[in-house]
Amino acid sequence: MYVVWRMNEIKCEPLLKWAGGKRRLLPQILPLIPRFRGCYYEPFFGGGALFFSLLPASAMLSDSNQDLINAYVQVRDNLPAVVRHLQRMSNTEADYYQIRESIPRSLAGRAARLIYLCTLSFNGIYRQNLRGEFNVPYGRKTHLNPCDLAKLRQTRESLRGRELRPADFEQAVHPAVRGDFVFFDPPYTVSHGNNGFVRYNAKIFSWPDQIRLAGVASALRRRGVNVVVCNADHPTIRSLYGEFAVKVIDRFSSMSASCDFRRPVRELLFF
Repeated sequence: MYVVWRMNEIKCEPLLKWAGGKRRLLPQILPLIPRFRGCYYEPFFGGGALFFSLLPASAMLSDSNQDLINAYVQVRDNLPAVVRHLQRMSNTEADYYQIRESIPRSLAGRAARLIYLCTLSFNGIYRQNLRGEFNVPYGRKTHLNPCDLAKLRQTRESLRGRELRPADFEQAVHPAVRGDFVFFDPPYTVSHGNNGFVRYNAKIFSWPDQIRLAGVASALRRRGVNVVVCNADHPTIRSLYGEFAVKVIDRFSSMSASCDFRRPVRELLFF
């Protein structure tokens, strides 16, 4: 039975903005989330908008980005050290590019750097080049404070008692059993929906991985695990989820640097 989660039940604002994040889509996603009693799994955690809106008592949160998971672990377990690093980081263009080029030695320093860059980068996103280097320019939002103590403390409390680890999505959800809930939100772009979708997205999340994800989702469903998958609205994606109900959701793409490429796009929710 599906019982509607309401927006006024949201418990915590996400600490980070992440490309493909679902913060603005929560009104369309929440009605599809069942009232589950088991463990919550989110293997493409990113900014974690859905987790932070629900704050389930038991959660396994993972992502393939080790720096991202380290940032959350450090905020949860070592917040005073993270805060000390952030308090030394000023919101100026010169400081931004100096910090962007830096390679902190400590885990807390690496966490502070990621939080700082994601807060002050253009569009507030995390992006790397082919060499694995963060390459987003300064966003010129001088009013923002990367060391938002209230938000950091709220995030720490929200993550207490929840497991965090870097992992491949299939490995991360392997322990899920009947009554648990898994939310899959893999990386993809919908801007090339009918123009080389598979080829373009191979740089983001490969087609073999999409096939593997659909197989994992189906196997979980057959084991009695509650599953919701958010993915691109494309015929090739639809063909992978014949066992699932589907809901089309609309959102406005605001991640492009050019206004010419910011437009309404469609995504799919399989449940």
